[in-house]
Amino acid sequence: MSGHPELAPQTDPDAGDGLPVPEGPTEIIDTAYEIGQDNVSRAVTLEIDIHKVVFIVSAVVIALFTVGTLIGQILTAQPPLDGVPQPSGIETAFGSLRDTMTGSFDWLFLTAGNVFVLLCLGLIVTPLGNVRLGGPEATPDFSLFGWFAMLFAAGMGIGLMFYGVSEPMSHFTAALGGVEITDGVRTDWAPLEGASGDPMAARRLGMAATVYHWGLHPWAMYAVVALALALFSYNKGLPLTMRSVFYPIFGDRIWGWPGHLIDILAVFATIFGLVTSLGFGAEQAAAGLDFLFGIPAGNGTKIALVVVISLIAMASVVLGVEKGVKRLSEANMILAMALLAFVIAVGPTWQIVTGFFGNLTAYAREIVPLSNPFGRTDDNFRHGWTAFYWAWWISWSPFVGMFIARVSRGRTVRQFLAAVLVIPALISVLWMTALGGTAITQYLGGFQGVADAALELKLFEMLRQLPLTQLASLIGIILVTVFFITSSDSGSLVIDTIASGGKVMSPIPQRVFWCTMQGLLAIALMLGGGLAALQAMAVSTGLPFTIVLLGACYAIVVGLLGERREVRSAD
Repeated sequence: MSGHPELAPQTDPDAGDGLPVPEGPTEIIDTAYEIGQDNVSRAVTLEIDIHKVVFIVSAVVIALFTVGTLIGQILTAQPPLDGVPQPSGIETAFGSLRDTMTGSFDWLFLTAGNVFVLLCLGLIVTPLGNVRLGGPEATPDFSLFGWFAMLFAAGMGIGLMFYGVSEPMSHFTAALGGVEITDGVRTDWAPLEGASGDPMAARRLGMAATVYHWGLHPWAMYAVVALALALFSYNKGLPLTMRSVFYPIFGDRIWGWPGHLIDILAVFATIFGLVTSLGFGAEQAAAGLDFLFGIPAGNGTKIALVVVISLIAMASVVLGVEKGVKRLSEANMILAMALLAFVIAVGPTWQIVTGFFGNLTAYAREIVPLSNPFGRTDDNFRHGWTAFYWAWWISWSPFVGMFIARVSRGRTVRQFLAAVLVIPALISVLWMTALGGTAITQYLGGFQGVADAALELKLFEMLRQLPLTQLASLIGIILVTVFFITSSDSGSLVIDTIASGGKVMSPIPQRVFWCTMQGLLAIALMLGGGLAALQAMAVSTGLPFTIVLLGACYAIVVGLLGERREVRSAD
């Protein structure tokens, strides 16, 4: 069934959380806690229903951080040097924080990523994959297309647009340049040992490294959070918040400060991960407008984009998942597939088709050395690319995971993981092969424009070499914009659910509040430190949340074993 209220599963009228009750025998967790008992709920000027600790602490800390960043930018601003703008002191500090996090804890990020992939693949092939989210008799709430469109748009939309051309090209050129040693220190950015002077080997290695960053590992991070949340909410009867996942570890203590801290950290990770992507999206959309229409891509344009898009996202949030987020996601999915089909049709078609299978083969061959956390010399690639990416994906995981959990009821664990893990990874490979592979083919044919362009302009430089450049570039800008909107609106819904103690039907003003906070934070960080600030915050929240996700892996196995026992005893 797909979005028909009259067919919706029965909800618990006493819970007040809007979650459907489990259908069939499940291992319900018996706890005295009632959803909303720690909330402040009133309707004076505006209706509110907020968790008095999680909401207040999260909102206050984020507001103080935003104001502090702007003040720091003003106090540490540096004058231009020979007409060239110089980074402020706070911008430099943010950059150093990011580099310290990714350089010192790369082993943790890479090891955790491997654990998530192995767990998901293991669950697919074991009997635990037969467990159905929502109970043995539950049926899906959304059609396959609507479900997939929502999880894909929320998961990686802006990132694929921003890095679809730039990352394959960056890894290819770095690999082609080979290893560089300066004063006994390796200074190049090539993955592994590079492929000096061998264009075909550099192409294979560059695409393998790209697929590694957009394949199984990031989607496994999302899948772990989504599966844990869906299992403990739809099958165990707990609130749809991160704290519920840790009931097997903390028991009823999750309703106290251990749970408060987990949910507050989830809010921080979600909002900073979102804002990082919104920053990327604003930069690329502004660069595209400059490329097409000559509109200057300065801070004024970026701020205007954030404001306009935040207003549209608010409208989508007010409409809700079915009328707002779902419809936008489906429209964006169709538009993205149209752009992909266009590039395949007018680009080096045969090379893209054969390259898809060749890149999968290269990925399979290189995934073990690329995911090895120890004994490597490619520090710049491992720290600056992989560790940053893993921290970024992990900081997004509570947002994407909770959103996927909300729309995935009724699927078996095996269906869920196959869709969330394998299918999006294959689409990502095809996307990178088409866009990035086309840019590499242009480079090998003598066109240097993509390699020399700024990061946010590489997509448009690649499209410039294809027919219908203006139309294709306009579609690219629209895609970035709508991916921006779908990330913002779905993220606001998720943050509000966490900050309201697990209520998925909270008052509309709260959703608008979080949508506004995202826009203001994006503007503040763009003005007060640029992408360095955005990236530093994503990495900083991703580090502690890595530990949270490792704990969730244990909870998933315990929870699924309980479901299997319950079904067998009922039989």
